[in-house]
Amino acid sequence: MRLNSPVWAARKSTRLAGYDYSQPGVYFVTVVTENRECRFGRIESDLIILSEAGLMVKSIWENLPLRFSNISMDTFVVMPNHIHGLIAAYVPVAAPLVGHDRRKRPR
Repeated sequence: MRLNSPVWAARKSTRLAGYDYSQPGVYFVTVVTENRECRFGRIESDLIILSEAGLMVKSIWENLPLRFSNISMDTFVVMPNHIHGLIAAYVPVAAPLVGHDRRKRPR
């Protein structure tokens, strides 16, 4: 889905209005695959069997503190089509870590 698509524009933000997310704190993060395709693995007998992509995501998540010294990673889970995790930020973030601010998306 393109950021300037009508579907994206109609999405309701789950962000707390007026909250400054660049401030220190613990943040719950969810990242979903495009079209919710099961790219990270599959479930067998109530266990996740990670694919190569799932193993890559797990490794990247665990190593993010090596790239960004102001964060630490807490609990996280890789699911077949998404990940959930907690990130603790210790100092204000001077610039976006990844991507851009959706509130300033092209129209």
